[in-house]
Amino acid sequence: MNNKQWTTSTIFIVVSIFFVALNTRPAVTAIGPLFNVLLDALNVSNTQMSLLTSIPVFCMGLFAPLAVPLQKRLSPKASILFLLIIIAISNGLRFITESYLLLVVTSFAAGFAIGVIGPIINAYIKEKFPSRFTTVVGVYSFGIGTGAMLSAGLTVPIYNAFDKSLTIAIGSWTVLAIAAVVIWQFAIPNEQVEMQNAKATMQGTVRNPWKNGRAWVILLFLGLQTSLFFALMAWLPAMLQDKGFSLILASSVLTFMALVQMAGNIGITLLMEKWPNRIAWALGLGILGVVGFALLWVGTGFMLWIAVFIIGLVLSGLFPIGLLLPLDEATNSEEANSWSSMVLSGGFMMSALLPLVVGYFYDKTANHNITYVIYIILMLGIIGTVLVLKKSKRHAAK
Repeated sequence: MNNKQWTTSTIFIVVSIFFVALNTRPAVTAIGPLFNVLLDALNVSNTQMSLLTSIPVFCMGLFAPLAVPLQKRLSPKASILFLLIIIAISNGLRFITESYLLLVVTSFAAGFAIGVIGPIINAYIKEKFPSRFTTVVGVYSFGIGTGAMLSAGLTVPIYNAFDKSLTIAIGSWTVLAIAAVVIWQFAIPNEQVEMQNAKATMQGTVRNPWKNGRAWVILLFLGLQTSLFFALMAWLPAMLQDKGFSLILASSVLTFMALVQMAGNIGITLLMEKWPNRIAWALGLGILGVVGFALLWVGTGFMLWIAVFIIGLVLSGLFPIGLLLPLDEATNSEEANSWSSMVLSGGFMMSALLPLVVGYFYDKTANHNITYVIYIILMLGIIGTVLVLKKSKRHAAK
């Protein structure tokens, strides 16, 4: 595809990628704003509630490797269409009843679909936009941030507007998925799977990321970042309520963080087009993140808004960097698919643990002091992985 001139069809493809991205978070992040409400309504523990975040995130990691064999049977268009339909059905089923079991089942199904979409869309971007993939990944990240922001910001207002209906509040996100199905179907040109396989054969040898040390470090980098994101989306409102915020104000702060992430996803990736040193960006954001989480721990009142702004900015930059690093390493679209599958698989499976860990310690201590310590340790871990990547790149260049 000619990336120097953005044709109408190219713009439609980018728009469709944005709509796909919109649907990769609401099935998970719509739970957080109503965490305490669902806790009481479903009569479950904090740890059980945390499963509603951990299960889909774990599935996002567990099933990401299926992207490679799926694309050998179906084209990218057919694959993502199929997965979007699963997301639409999963969200739609939540309209039926207030049931913890139903939420678990639909979280599992949505996590499966979201997990397989990630590597496929990354490889698709790498193939279709070889000279502008940083910008298009930025659009994709922007869509993810927008979806998170919408679900964080509108779930509670929808809940209040529909007579405090939990089913409508968390099931209404099926509308976004249906819109994505329609747009993807009409915007993406048809391509035969035989053509895809022929391209893969012409591309030559594909390096196995599971045997590559640098790929494992990238996996750890992404896993630590996404762990922080999903734990915050699940727990930030409850943490702020413990500091005296009301449900509506705590939800507003979560929306604010998602809004900052949404802007940062596209803004920072555009800046990376001009200053493309991923390592420098990641290191700077990592240091800033430590400051943000320390401020979230000790801060009160307006200082908490500043802390959340910093954290949102940090996470908004680290996530697209995590998506771009395996694409930077890949030499062709099939390698981009396999490297992205490996990194997203391990990264998301790591991410599934943190919300559960937070819930466990909160059940044990009835406060979030340990939570703040864990968050800061994870940010230090991110800095550590960046330093390892910097060192290994320098050695490779010699």
